[in-house]
Amino acid sequence: MGFTCGIVGLPNVGKSTIFNALTSAGAQAANYPFCTIDPNVGIVSVRDERLYKLAELIKPEKVVPTTVEFLDIAGLVKGASKGEGLGNQFLGHIRSVDAIAHIVRCFEDSDVVHVAGHVDPQRDIEIIDTELILADLESVEKRMDKTARLAKAGDKNAIAAMDVCTIFKQTLENGKPIRSLESGVRSQEYKELLNELNLLTAKPVLFVANVDEKDLKGESPLVAKVREMAEKEKAKVVVMCGRIEAEIGELPEGERLEFLKGIGLKEAGLDRLAKEGYELLNLVTYFTAGKKEVRAWTVAKDTRAPQAAGVIHSDFEKGFIRAEVISYKDYLASGSELLAKEKGFMRLEGKEYIVKDGDVIHFRFAV
Repeated sequence: MGFTCGIVGLPNVGKSTIFNALTSAGAQAANYPFCTIDPNVGIVSVRDERLYKLAELIKPEKVVPTTVEFLDIAGLVKGASKGEGLGNQFLGHIRSVDAIAHIVRCFEDSDVVHVAGHVDPQRDIEIIDTELILADLESVEKRMDKTARLAKAGDKNAIAAMDVCTIFKQTLENGKPIRSLESGVRSQEYKELLNELNLLTAKPVLFVANVDEKDLKGESPLVAKVREMAEKEKAKVVVMCGRIEAEIGELPEGERLEFLKGIGLKEAGLDRLAKEGYELLNLVTYFTAGKKEVRAWTVAKDTRAPQAAGVIHSDFEKGFIRAEVISYKDYLASGSELLAKEKGFMRLEGKEYIVKDGDVIHFRFAV
């Protein structure tokens, strides 16, 4: 799997419409708040052109792309962290995701009511950010209450935990997300508490500007406001139109490219979202290629060859001998693995080799 992504936003911003378009999962989409009580979950394939180019050359029995798992929760409202609209219950569903996609409404439509009466991306973003901050603050304060007695008794681990929690609390009380903290404070206790508390504002965020069909290039003043907010967060912005994405999702695979060309787009929203997500999370893709299967695998940047092999199977990591590596560009230019070998493009790499994006790898191992 590539990564997991939680979808958040106010009611009626197009969250479930975009989720449906991305996953074809048929989530309920209605023109009123809180129609989505349980989270909608969809696992979708990531379309990587490199994978399919390799498949064209090799003609395998099976092609297996990597995937992204999306979790769509009900629209949040002001006061969600305190239970308004069952907000805290909804937030609990996405605490385990890798990243958050914040859907922001950037279209006017009198038929789709806005919970605040009118469209204002900056205000909408601030409402959601505040609710995530308040939800995290509650989690941190609960942890501090549990730890205070042990810390007073001199327990070293508890004292260290309280120190980190104090930093978290001060950051959140100042209206800033945990991800804004400098890397210098990230001690072992910091990492352990992040894993334990699953703080929402520690997760990287992508802003998805849901636009009108006339603004597919994202040049409207509404999208400009989203970009301005994202710049402050050092976050990425993906512009898409939920209605258009829904149409694309219903088309057969062979007709999608022509449809996209017809409306002036090179790729669908999912593809853009996946690419930005990979970059945001510092992920890379490598490939295994053979007659039985051509497959994409996801690992973190700077992953060494044995650990990358372990993504396939733990035995590959335990018994790792070497990695036979051809870059995607060299493989494609050669036309086959055999020709790539003959041209000297295959490299034999050991345990210290750091896997690069686009590597085509055959792992040698012994158990």
